[in-house]
Amino acid sequence: MKPNPITTFILFVCFSITTFAQSTVDDPEIKKMLSEVKSENMEATVRKLVSFGTRHTLSDTKSNTRGIGAAQRWVKSEFDKYALASGGRLTSVIDFFTIKADGKRIATDSQLGNVMATLKGTDPTDDRVMIISGHLDSRASDVMDAKSDAPGANDDASGVAAMMELARIMSQREFPFTLIFVAVVGEEQGLYGAKHLADLAKEGKWNLIAMLNNDMIGNSLSSGTLLRDNTRVRVFSETIPYLETEAEAKMRKSTNRDNDSPSRQLARYIKTVTNQYVDQLDINLVYRNDRFLRGGDHTPFSQNGFTAIRFCEMNENYDHQHQNVRKENNIQYGDLPEFMDFEYMKKVTCSNLATFSNLAWSPKAPTNVGIEVKDLTNFSTLLWTAPEGKAVYGYNILIRETGSQHWEKTIFVKDTKAEIPYSKDNFFFAVQAVDALGHSSLPVFPTPIR
Repeated sequence: MKPNPITTFILFVCFSITTFAQSTVDDPEIKKMLSEVKSENMEATVRKLVSFGTRHTLSDTKSNTRGIGAAQRWVKSEFDKYALASGGRLTSVIDFFTIKADGKRIATDSQLGNVMATLKGTDPTDDRVMIISGHLDSRASDVMDAKSDAPGANDDASGVAAMMELARIMSQREFPFTLIFVAVVGEEQGLYGAKHLADLAKEGKWNLIAMLNNDMIGNSLSSGTLLRDNTRVRVFSETIPYLETEAEAKMRKSTNRDNDSPSRQLARYIKTVTNQYVDQLDINLVYRNDRFLRGGDHTPFSQNGFTAIRFCEMNENYDHQHQNVRKENNIQYGDLPEFMDFEYMKKVTCSNLATFSNLAWSPKAPTNVGIEVKDLTNFSTLLWTAPEGKAVYGYNILIRETGSQHWEKTIFVKDTKAEIPYSKDNFFFAVQAVDALGHSSLPVFPTPIR
């Protein structure tokens, strides 16, 4: 009996897809770095930052023991220690700038300063940049109170400690492009430190591919509802880019890609990498730029057209956030270290590290990613251009149903064109470049090719 050509074709496609499927590759160096993340290191950092009494943006800058100035100089001194171990590739600076009185939370013209450590890349032809941040400043109940104790253990010594732990560990390795670790100031007064840095990046035309903001990542117990969850962390990402052009808006509407902004692709990337490398932690994808009517240090980067997200604990505790240290009705208020969960914070830090290092070693993203629409068919044909720079081992085609939050299937291919048996009517796709160790670029959503 002659073989049925349709059956033969289906079997060929199924075999092809099976051979395309790439087993997950764990980079042993990333796993080694994750083993170097120590909760006791980060707890010591948090307690040291708390010891400065207040880190209010407008607090004392002269004292060596109290206020924002002492905290800035201490963070820089720690960066300098990491720099010695890096063989000079890591450099640090307090980037001072002046903010004019705004009639709101900046009463008089003030000098502010972000504490930055820059790990220079080894490839002079790779102009990519990534930033990870936490905010150094803290606040009491009154946002203008620069005198009272404002320990800021979780908000946001937790984010600063995580960022510093990444700087300590990653500065002992080499990466092809520039990584910036920064403790920004002015967050509570209006995101001023982040805005200053985001404006520098825009004016300097930095090729900033990702910005990770960590703000409150060390608490696992909610106030009021008393929910305890140390297995999930929220990642916030914008829906429609702030600087979307008219042409981009038209393309978004025609392809229904409202849920596939670059920041949202970064959020999904974090979820994928975390699932691969970090046990007992799931990324809760929150599809809004930040909490309801609130913002964070990633927001100025989004507003300047960059890809940026925020890590934040699953359940916030308002007894220990923006509160004067006091005891009322046998309830202790104030943002103190004893109310933090440092093992939970360690897992969130590992998620950051796995993401940051995976991207830092990844090839550049493919360009000209498109999907053919000239024929009506239940197959989908995607094609793209190989990126310049680091050698690419292959490409992942990511697939999910239109109602799904996260990618559900991955097809690995070696070519720059693939026909897959999934209808573009029923699925969304993206393509990312992958190297031999499994480091993958950010996914790119395809545009129609007619």
